[in-house]
Amino acid sequence: MLQTASPNNPLSYIDPQPDSPWQTYLSQVERVLPYLGPLSRWAETLRRPKRALIVDVPIEMDDGTVRHFEGFRVQHNLSRGPGKGGVRYHPQVTLEEVMALAAWMTVKNAAVGLPFGGAKGGIRVEPGELSHKELERLTRRYTSEIGIIIGPQQDIPAPDVNTNPQIMAWMMDTYSMNIGGTATGVVTGKPVQLGGSLGRVKATGRGVFVTGREAARRINLPLEGARVAVQGFGNVGATAAELFAHAGARVVAVQDHTGAVLHAPGLDVPALQAHVQAHGGVAGFEAAQPIAREDFWDVPCDILIPAALEGQITEARARRTAARLVLEGANGPTLPGADDIMAERGVLVVPDVICNAGGVTVSYFEWVQDFSSFFWSEDEINARLDKILGGAFAHIWDTADRLKITLRTAAFVVACERVLQARAERGLYP
Repeated sequence: MLQTASPNNPLSYIDPQPDSPWQTYLSQVERVLPYLGPLSRWAETLRRPKRALIVDVPIEMDDGTVRHFEGFRVQHNLSRGPGKGGVRYHPQVTLEEVMALAAWMTVKNAAVGLPFGGAKGGIRVEPGELSHKELERLTRRYTSEIGIIIGPQQDIPAPDVNTNPQIMAWMMDTYSMNIGGTATGVVTGKPVQLGGSLGRVKATGRGVFVTGREAARRINLPLEGARVAVQGFGNVGATAAELFAHAGARVVAVQDHTGAVLHAPGLDVPALQAHVQAHGGVAGFEAAQPIAREDFWDVPCDILIPAALEGQITEARARRTAARLVLEGANGPTLPGADDIMAERGVLVVPDVICNAGGVTVSYFEWVQDFSSFFWSEDEINARLDKILGGAFAHIWDTADRLKITLRTAAFVVACERVLQARAERGLYP
């Protein structure tokens, strides 16, 4: 329920629901305040989106009827640069969720050191129920509606849940037609032939692997033979599983929206990827044992990768997991209470704002390449990604060690200092 700020509601103009993504984000901000020093004067900036747009997206369906969908674009903070963040198509998309995702993008971009602010978008829709042409019409109308606030120097969308390079191509083309000129830099995650970057498709999953490798080294957890459980086997989870398996780890369990499968000696990841491509999910994979979805959280493992949606690791699940290392491939998968439980149990959590930052990092590379019309090889992309994420992780690790705080709070300290310093230096206008 939207409402104005008051002494009884100091955190936001939205009344957050318990355990909602926005409430989770606000709780994370509260934990960082004691470490901000004089910059805490500007802390209210973190609790309020700069701009939130709700749009009606009417389209003509293939049968001639007209349906209306609700779309959102939220710019949380633009102090460090133009907004940056994906667009998701999902039946559970809400303004509150998009606000949180935009805020996490602010933190993520600042934690990695990218010259972007945070933004996010979405449409409340079940995309699987739309035809190809209906999906195109939905995308083009949504792009036209949010066109008043996006642009290569204003806000740059990208793929997220249930969106892909084709949808980014439609967005880029629609925006370009509306301004009367080709603007490849208005979105990232495009097809390569339209100005997309090599290495972008696997970048988020690669970032999970890179930060996971660095974290494992610091806690003396060898990747060779390590047992890995992955929740979510889309682009992020599947890529992370592939890279960990290539490094000698055993991917023992995978869960997605269709079910969960287990194979203690280690799943054949390429075969599972082929099965998912053919059947739409992991259910029915014959080279593994099916298990109940909730039993996934009891699987003996060393590394747990939640790479689905937010709010998956509850307090109960945090008590049950046997993992030594949790790598957040998804945005906001761990509730604050669960964070505390895993910290008490000695489980190291690499937070989403650094762990899954590979995607936005290569999006930054794509944006830069579009401006210069000079493109790098995939090896160059991967080398630059490894260097940036490795350096960002090391800085956050050192901050956590110095302040005796978790990696999540350390990432927020690093990021919020950068955001609020930019806010202070830019001042208020007028």
